[in-house]
Amino acid sequence: MDIRQVVQELNEALGPTLVAALTGIKDRKQPIRWARSDGPVPTPQSHNRLILAHAEWKRLISQENDHVARSFFIGGNPMLGEDTPITAIREGRDAELVAAVDAFLEGDGSW
Repeated sequence: MDIRQVVQELNEALGPTLVAALTGIKDRKQPIRWARSDGPVPTPQSHNRLILAHAEWKRLISQENDHVARSFFIGGNPMLGEDTPITAIREGRDAELVAAVDAFLEGDGSW
């Protein structure tokens, strides 16, 4: 999937402000520009964060609705030390995030 499509889907699901937050950029309009066909390309670090966020978003919505998935991304998470998944993505805590999504989808009782 093209990165512009990834950003567009994340912008629609989470909003550009949260997409900017998960990539660690301060300009909340940058995700809108990334989604344009003639827009700038995300840095490699932002690209990787976007890909991770999109993959985990898709996993969540495969079993839950959009509202539950969005709440998961923005809510404090016990598996992440009460940090949000947005923060975990920004901090590069990929394995922790994937484990938190796994636990949520498996319904292991951590919630």
